[in-house]
Amino acid sequence: MQAFEYKVVPAPAKGTKAKGVKTPEARFANSIEILLNEMAAEGWEFQRAELLPSEERSGLTGSTTNWRNVLVFRRVLAAEQPETAQAPAQAAAVEFRHSEPPLTATAGDPEAPGGATPVPGAGAARMQADDGVEELSPVSGVTAALKNRAAQKGDGED
Repeated sequence: MQAFEYKVVPAPAKGTKAKGVKTPEARFANSIEILLNEMAAEGWEFQRAELLPSEERSGLTGSTTNWRNVLVFRRVLAAEQPETAQAPAQAAAVEFRHSEPPLTATAGDPEAPGGATPVPGAGAARMQADDGVEELSPVSGVTAALKNRAAQKGDGED
């Protein structure tokens, strides 16, 4: 028994302009034809068109149901396809590689491995020393930033 893989794509919502295609119906049919031919060139066989509900957020807490037109395609799984059709399937494969994060430890940590990078580095030390305060003097009256802003605005705008 053959095994299939399926692909669902959104149906075109707007017609495609082409030479000799004048009416909106003909343009819409042209966009469907283009999509079907593109999928067939990749080995996908058209199965059916579906109208399916899609529940989507509306505002902060609400949701609405929108109906979406989709086209369903299928093709024989890559293991059973001839050699010429396997190239696109191999190109689409994604390889996930897991890499271990670098070992880091604070100086003096008794559990740190021997090859661990000491942290904090130069940037982290500067960040820890910075308390986020721009001016050390207590704020009284107008700050330098407000004085500069007032000078930029000029006297004419009130």
